[in-house]
Amino acid sequence: METETTTNGTVEGSAQVKLTAKDYASDQDVRWCPGCGDYSILAQVQRVMPSFNIPKEKTVFVAGIGCSSRFPYYMNTYGFHSIHGRATAVASGLKLARPDLDVWIASGDGDLLSIGGNHFIHLLRRNINTVIMLFNNRIYGLTKGQYSPTSEHGKITKSSPLGSLEEPFNPLTLALGAGASFVARTMDRDAKHMQDIIAKAHAFKGTSFVETFQNCNIYNDGAFLMYTEKDTKPEHTVFIEHGKPLVFGAKKELGIKLNGFRPEVISLEDGKHTIDDVIVHDETSRELAMIIAQFTDMKDFPVPFGVLYKVERPVYEDQMEQQIIDAKEKLGVGDLEKLLFAGNTWEIK
Repeated sequence: METETTTNGTVEGSAQVKLTAKDYASDQDVRWCPGCGDYSILAQVQRVMPSFNIPKEKTVFVAGIGCSSRFPYYMNTYGFHSIHGRATAVASGLKLARPDLDVWIASGDGDLLSIGGNHFIHLLRRNINTVIMLFNNRIYGLTKGQYSPTSEHGKITKSSPLGSLEEPFNPLTLALGAGASFVARTMDRDAKHMQDIIAKAHAFKGTSFVETFQNCNIYNDGAFLMYTEKDTKPEHTVFIEHGKPLVFGAKKELGIKLNGFRPEVISLEDGKHTIDDVIVHDETSRELAMIIAQFTDMKDFPVPFGVLYKVERPVYEDQMEQQIIDAKEKLGVGDLEKLLFAGNTWEIK
């Protein structure tokens, strides 16, 4: 009996095979340092992949260079380990050539935001249907501990022994400023939250950008402890959800209100403010998303986690396909040889 692969990865005429996280684990030895936050990201991606019901042969992970960029080796799918900073460019070309594929990008803060910065911003503005996973450990790990575009001002590293003089990129504000359609943040030590964010990013049609705070226990250990440890996390993080107020603290006793365009931290127990004064998150507002994203850079404000911004707009590959169809209807299929010899051409004898 002839068989045919269906859209959900099953084969007609055979029993449906339910994939598990183990099906997405390759036979390669994982060569990250013990304790690296990359292990958690890998595990959460492998755990949520089966829920998408997409055949493994239709899934591709593209990476550049860096610790995070070994990701394709560890996924039992198709993958492409490209060159430094070019993961977004390679992924763009792949998606335009094969829009039927499910394309993911794994990149670090150095790979994506330094040498790859230009490709990154243009992928965001074009809105090609891919998922970008930024592994942000605020350091160059693979090349042994130089400061990166997200390292804090004054950071002592092998390449800045007297302290970095540069102000760091805020990946969220950078993405929003470049015209991103989906912007979110999660952390390596909150497995449930990461799974939820990854699933939401994948469900979105367009370019989804997810920043993950990822600990490098060798060259920048503890960079995010304030946001992950039980005794400090409640006071220093705010988990945002569409339609819900921005409250935080161990007893949700603190909130954030807007005074004009300026955010302010308020107490909900001082008798001066109520929950009605607190900002209610609207993920469709780019303006509000930009304000919330800047909490990361503001003293005495909690760092935001969750989906900051999500608005659907035309996807690049869909528009390109329609443009080609329209051109063929108007101008015909075309003749490549005629095109090559059109215009100013000459023969050298």
